[in-house]
Amino acid sequence: MDIDKLTNETIGNGGVLALLYFDLHGNTKEVIAQLGTGLVQKMLTEPGMVYAVGQIDEPMQNGEILSSSVEVKVLVKNIAVLARVCGNYSPFSIDLLRPDEVKMSADQVHAMLMDIAVNNYELKKLIIEKVYTPKDLEAFRKAIEGRMAVGKKLMEKRK
Repeated sequence: MDIDKLTNETIGNGGVLALLYFDLHGNTKEVIAQLGTGLVQKMLTEPGMVYAVGQIDEPMQNGEILSSSVEVKVLVKNIAVLARVCGNYSPFSIDLLRPDEVKMSADQVHAMLMDIAVNNYELKKLIIEKVYTPKDLEAFRKAIEGRMAVGKKLMEKRK
């Protein structure tokens, strides 16, 4: 299929075309190239990703390491997918190319907000597990069990 046709059809069905920018650091140009290629390859496996194409900038010396950036053009099925990808990969900058205006259903907003909440929860959990004492960690686990029970009750209520 023609890439322009694929892009236009995807955007016509609620898709988003964007540029994502990431920083890369390594000891050699080859390491930086491998990191950039690996990043794009991993992004291609994301649910809702239509395509991802990366362009790595020429590395520059930064003290004892080389630093560079990679620009990744992505086409995703909707803005919720883009929000999840940004949450998972943390680009340092984002440019939305198309469309000029994004419209979302309530279900898409819900999915996007849940992805953001899950990403934030996982990050908090990681920080807490690294910083908390065993006693604090046990209290945290009990709070999570309570949160899960409340969540289960809310889900049953929605049905």
